[in-house]
Amino acid sequence: MSKMSTDLARHALNGATMGTRWTALFHAPDGTDPAPVRAALQVAVDEVDAQMSTWTPGSDLMRLNAAPVGQWLPVPARLLDVLRLGLEIGRASGGAFDIGMGDAVTAWGFGPEAASPEHIRTAMRVARFKAHNALEIDTAAQCLRKTAPIALDLNGIAKGYGVDRLAATLTGFGIKAGLVGIDGEMRALGLRPDGHPWTVAVEAPAPERRTPHSVLSLQDAAVATSGDYRHWVEVQGRHLSHTMDPRKGAPLLSPPASVTVVARSCAEADAWATALMVLGVEAGGTLARKHDLQALFLLRDEDAGVRSVAIGSLFSNTPTTSPAPAAATMPETT
Repeated sequence: MSKMSTDLARHALNGATMGTRWTALFHAPDGTDPAPVRAALQVAVDEVDAQMSTWTPGSDLMRLNAAPVGQWLPVPARLLDVLRLGLEIGRASGGAFDIGMGDAVTAWGFGPEAASPEHIRTAMRVARFKAHNALEIDTAAQCLRKTAPIALDLNGIAKGYGVDRLAATLTGFGIKAGLVGIDGEMRALGLRPDGHPWTVAVEAPAPERRTPHSVLSLQDAAVATSGDYRHWVEVQGRHLSHTMDPRKGAPLLSPPASVTVVARSCAEADAWATALMVLGVEAGGTLARKHDLQALFLLRDEDAGVRSVAIGSLFSNTPTTSPAPAAATMPETT
């Protein structure tokens, strides 16, 4: 029997970006050439990396960092969008999410350079300016200037924004359903061909292996996780997370094992996950409720188990404690 023109073929594409891989899963009419889609997806994430990377000296972000205080600089539209969103969430979180931690990130060895004791001491002593108080944006002129010394770092939001660009690229090809991601930050478009939501695992906070703690069902939503178990430095025998405490210019000392946030866009989910990680379960939970966020805190118990604290109805079916990683299906979100 010949195939009908409405038959859909599954496409799973991927490529390199931001030191990791991007992925895109979607179904398109049989006979669709995925090559132009893949090329466009790669262009989209390459643009984000070229504008927002701290690993590339010539990126637009590093050009901003090198500019003197008070000098207006033209900024590409996409970078300006991310900076504006970062400042907005910075204000809303009371500075817990701060895109002005570039000096501390670099000093502690989480950038392109090795950790430097001298730079660490400087980062911890220097007077810190919250990014939303140290940047001025002229939206009409598409320009920005620093009003105080500050080093910008977008690692807590750029990857999520990259995921959003992948989603927008699929939509531009008329693809209305798919699942895209960069290193665990994911965004779902529509439903799978069988009419069911897309399933995404919430990773267990285990540095030695990748296993699911729980499973989300997503429709037209994004999810991002910030954790202490993938990127760290060891100081005097203690693992310190890559997430910086904006108040100290140093890694968080006792953060949650991870925080997962579901939001409309992956950039928002990415930034809010970082903010809640910085605040911890008590203050972070209060803020999440205030802003009607869907969040899941995973906390380590003294017996090496994992305790979960759910904020919002999406995670309401999460078990309150789990001695070992276990799958649990969450209600879908729309």
